[in-house]
Amino acid sequence: MAGCQCEHHTSNHSISKKFRNALWIALFLNLSLFIIEVIAGAHAGSAALWADSLDFAGDAFNYAISIMALGLSLYWRASIALIKGYTMLCFAILILVKVVWAYWTGVQPEAMTMGIIGVIALIANVISALVLYTFRDGDANMTSVWLCSRNDAIGNIAVILAAVGVFGTHNAIPDLIVATVMASLGFSSGYHVVQKSRAERQANKTGHLA
Repeated sequence: MAGCQCEHHTSNHSISKKFRNALWIALFLNLSLFIIEVIAGAHAGSAALWADSLDFAGDAFNYAISIMALGLSLYWRASIALIKGYTMLCFAILILVKVVWAYWTGVQPEAMTMGIIGVIALIANVISALVLYTFRDGDANMTSVWLCSRNDAIGNIAVILAAVGVFGTHNAIPDLIVATVMASLGFSSGYHVVQKSRAERQANKTGHLA
């Protein structure tokens, strides 16, 4: 039994180290793209790019918290994941507010900037998703960071499609539709993380209090 426990501890340590390295890569990429998309989104007047930049900011925050959570008990990791889930829900609300504002003002975004930044962001998020893919079925903390990267990659593809739509129609509606879809995806993933985090907190509450 002692040998099994030692092997299990070594395995967990190895997984944590790999997960930490993956998180640092994702954190660097997301911080970089957040800055790029904030500037590009303001220049292009794109709600979809602005929504994507908020995702990058939220993900960078989530990755930083996840790095700090490594080594903590499952109860506390689930507690941190719960905060991240609520953060995802809040960002989804902000995106919808931006969509309403953009529709009200009627500003047409710049399709070329949207497309170029969308491709750059997609490459960055595919890299993040690939390095985190191995941990997608882990605890709530691991699941949440995988969902963040996956959602961003999907969002980038949507931004590119929105750019094509804006270019072809000379209308802001494709941009607003994509931003709304991204908000919906944020709500769905945030809800999933919150539910899983609550379940893990409840399952490990007794051991934590003991």
